[in-house]
Amino acid sequence: MTVQPEGPEPTTPRKRGGQRVRTLPKENPQRVTELRQGDGRRVTELRGENAQLEEAMRSHAVVDQAVGVILAVAHLTPEQGRDVLCGVSEGAGIKFGHVAELIVGWARSGQLCSDIRTELDQQLLRHAPRESAGE
Repeated sequence: MTVQPEGPEPTTPRKRGGQRVRTLPKENPQRVTELRQGDGRRVTELRGENAQLEEAMRSHAVVDQAVGVILAVAHLTPEQGRDVLCGVSEGAGIKFGHVAELIVGWARSGQLCSDIRTELDQQLLRHAPRESAGE
């Protein structure tokens, strides 16, 4: 795809010292100002999008870490670990991302507030792998 410049076409080439030279029409100062303002708005939009993406990546990483903690503690599948995390969030009435942060903090410090710990224990019991009769 070829990008066409906005504005009038360049004037016809003319020779200068044996070389062809392409001259462009003088820029319209009002159009230049409009473009600069538009660029500024676009830069602001892109910065906002970038900040949102960075936050989403950070948030996603914390959730993945929390699921990893649950997997290590309870020997569950990743899907079950995520279900446990969702269950704790719903049962405790706390946002999913915040519960993930609390679980990661628990892995670092060994401390978890009692209401979250109780809900986590209940969810782990609900999702615990069932042992077969032969084991």
